[in-house]
Amino acid sequence: MIPVIFWGASFLVVYPYAIYPLLLRLMIRHGRDEPPPEEVPAEPSITLIISAYNEQSVIREKLRNSRSLDYPLDKLDIMVVSDASSDGTDDIVREEQLVDGRIRLLRLPKRSGKSAGLNTAVEMARGEIVVFSDANAIYERSALRELVRPFGDHRVGYVVGAALYHDSGGNTAAESEGLYWRLELWLKRLESEFGSVVGGDGAIYAIRRSLFRPLRDDDISDFVNPLQIVAGGYRGCFNGRARSYERAGDSFAKEFRRRRRIVNRSWRAVRRYRHLLSLRRHGRFIFMLVSHKVLRWLALPLIVIAWAANCLLWGTSALYAATWSAITASLLLGATGAVLENLGRPAPRLASTLCYFYMINLAGLLGIWDEYRGIRHATWDHIRKAAP
Repeated sequence: MIPVIFWGASFLVVYPYAIYPLLLRLMIRHGRDEPPPEEVPAEPSITLIISAYNEQSVIREKLRNSRSLDYPLDKLDIMVVSDASSDGTDDIVREEQLVDGRIRLLRLPKRSGKSAGLNTAVEMARGEIVVFSDANAIYERSALRELVRPFGDHRVGYVVGAALYHDSGGNTAAESEGLYWRLELWLKRLESEFGSVVGGDGAIYAIRRSLFRPLRDDDISDFVNPLQIVAGGYRGCFNGRARSYERAGDSFAKEFRRRRRIVNRSWRAVRRYRHLLSLRRHGRFIFMLVSHKVLRWLALPLIVIAWAANCLLWGTSALYAATWSAITASLLLGATGAVLENLGRPAPRLASTLCYFYMINLAGLLGIWDEYRGIRHATWDHIRKAAP
């Protein structure tokens, strides 16, 4: 029984990162039963909604970037949703309004969180397509055209772009996040080919305005919106040519808090809205949701289970001695990376990568634990800056 527990837990840890992508590629090659979405050049009207809270350091640059995008002037309006910002964000938006009348400011009377602001913003949106963005996400000039291109296919309900991260300071947190994010973008591309990309991205994703459903204040919009749209019979696409840029978090501690908040809200979304999905109609999406998201959130307890089972098997064969040594070494290297990070000293690449891996999995586990303790994260504090 102990070997079954060890190998079962080990498989579930490795599966989302190594086996699932290869399985997707195999199924795409041999199991496609519907044509890929058509990309028809079109220019639907767009409302670009920018969520902002105390963004005075980046909001002017974001608005100037938005005004310069390659899209017809009469088909794009820009709305900034200020979550009761207490710095100079609102004043800067008003100044930019005088330069470009397409810019609108929606200020929430009190701090309510992104989802509450989006509910009101989408009601006020004029565009057929709504594009959601963050204040620190700088778009390539062609991003909007690329983002709306797949909507030429009536089966497409949402489109996700590629959010890319810059690191100007050489910090290990950003390097590790970049490695993790490259894997994420690869998975998004595969999932899009197989059926629907799992989830959106708050920095750059778009939906048909008619498919938006009001959110609860503690919902995570870029996870719940796509889930609702897939449940309604539409599909979600990834277009890697629609790109935005921002700086990565400058420390493991900040990224830890962000990850804990995201998983807290995403876990709640799965529990709250799972009834919308059925195995018969949404089997592919459920398979990808569990493989890509849920198993990752449970990775840390699975690692602990595998290590504990390995301890009991340590003396039975050389194979179990080798696996115990490998797991223990990875834990020690990850801890070393964490110590060096806290001391402000650079860690070797392998140690920083393992530190990041264990950090995001611990944050995810604590995010789930927060949900069961009744702690619900509805508001946010930005940890990243705009990229040049």
